[in-house]
Amino acid sequence: MQKDAKIYIAGHNGMVGSAIWRILQSKGYTNLIGKSSKELDLKNQQAVLDFMATEKPDIIIDAAARVGGILANNDYPYQFLMENMLIQNNLIDASLKNNIDKFIFLGSSCIYPKFAPQPLKEEYLLTDTLEPTNEWYAVAKITGVKACQAIRKQFSKDYVSLMPTNLYGTHDNFDLNTSHVLPAMIRKFHEAKENGNTPVTLWGSGTPMREFLFVDDMAEGVIFALENTLPEYLYNIGTGEDLTIKHLAETIQKITGHTGEIIWDSTKPDGTPRKLMDVSKMHDLGWKHKVNLEAGIQKTYDWFLENIDSLKKITI
Repeated sequence: MQKDAKIYIAGHNGMVGSAIWRILQSKGYTNLIGKSSKELDLKNQQAVLDFMATEKPDIIIDAAARVGGILANNDYPYQFLMENMLIQNNLIDASLKNNIDKFIFLGSSCIYPKFAPQPLKEEYLLTDTLEPTNEWYAVAKITGVKACQAIRKQFSKDYVSLMPTNLYGTHDNFDLNTSHVLPAMIRKFHEAKENGNTPVTLWGSGTPMREFLFVDDMAEGVIFALENTLPEYLYNIGTGEDLTIKHLAETIQKITGHTGEIIWDSTKPDGTPRKLMDVSKMHDLGWKHKVNLEAGIQKTYDWFLENIDSLKKITI
């Protein structure tokens, strides 16, 4: 891969996109393109086609998506389905029409069936029903995976899909109405500590198992796919290790310094019982994560503290 290759990162201001941008720059890549949503509406097909025809990038990395946790997915099913399909389909189709040979599509582990065997293998895609609380987002991402697979099959282009496990890290979303579990816990425990170590109420039973990957490790996985021609169309990106939500909460409580009570609200949904990724395919090719969970949470909490004044003040 030439260091001056023109690389367009869709969603470059988001947690994942900004990590990819930082690490590409640190590795000497000099020709990166990023457009804010105000500069380029990825839901507008003609705007995306015009952008591709004008800029003529060599490579597309699609890190753009409407994302959120269980609450947001439940409350806005249509937006999670339609907006994600519009964004990815416009990018994929415009890439094909402009003869772009390399496209990296980022999805989510939620594409796999709710009760699929653990750990989740790539071949489990479309073998059973999805988790109802995030099926809208999952269906959208599945269509993106299949579109890239179809282009790979029909036009022999290097379009590959990477499915990360639960991501967290610097530049995460800490808005309690729309964030995922790990950043939401960081904010809840921090605010409870600041309020005199008041009790923290968390959703569910605490028993589901989850896997978490620091966003810089995800970015390294994307760059591995960028710099190599991967032989298959779909790869899991994760640590291959998981823990209970209860253990996660206790870890975050310790790092933030909160000493109050944790209350589990069992009237709220747990979601999928377990989601552990089988990452053996990427390991066999030579990629592996580097940041362990406690170190990653500490880095994330440090960033949260440094940026707390600029973060949204919305709370549940």
